[in-house]
Amino acid sequence: MGKDTGEEKLVRKTKIPETTIARLSSYLRVLDELGRMGFDNTASYQLAEELDINDSQVRKDLSLFGQFGKPGMGYETTKLKREIQKILGLTRKWKVALIGVGNLGSALLAYKGFKRQGFYIVAVFDNDPKKIGKKWAGIVIHDITQLKPIIRKERTEIGIITVPAPAAQEVANLLTKAGIKAILNFAPARISVPKDVRLSNVDLSLKLENLSFFLSRRGR
Repeated sequence: MGKDTGEEKLVRKTKIPETTIARLSSYLRVLDELGRMGFDNTASYQLAEELDINDSQVRKDLSLFGQFGKPGMGYETTKLKREIQKILGLTRKWKVALIGVGNLGSALLAYKGFKRQGFYIVAVFDNDPKKIGKKWAGIVIHDITQLKPIIRKERTEIGIITVPAPAAQEVANLLTKAGIKAILNFAPARISVPKDVRLSNVDLSLKLENLSFFLSRRGR
């Protein structure tokens, strides 16, 4: 492996705000669209307009990771897209384990967008005897009791939890004991993980409730 440049070392030591990381993902999607539209260069105001933020915020976010643009020319669309992919760790393949093959889990297994972004679901688990041993989206469903040895064998790095709320903490415990350091939790439950494990919660019901709130206030 090559040595980090001084700039890369500085970025690793700098604490990056969560909101900035979220915007980087949004910038990536806008750049992808602009590239398809034939824009060889992209200005900060174009990225800002799509996200309804100030162009100064765009420049501030990107400056945390280096100097990518040129005065009067903006950013090379393809180059900036590649740099953001590198920052987000999307230039490599990530192995993912999914636990819970219910309606949501099945939908995530069938979603092809994950592979395009470098996320490969390589191991799937459930505790339903009717599902164990069968294939879904080309992947064999394993008994959850085999989670630890299979995850270690596959060198899986990310776990996705799509089980009912009462089982979420138990599954999280199994994942962390198997060595997983990043978990995406879709279960509507609060779970705890060790400090060295990154946990991201996606509560779909909460998102719908937020939409319901705004819709219910229309016309008042």
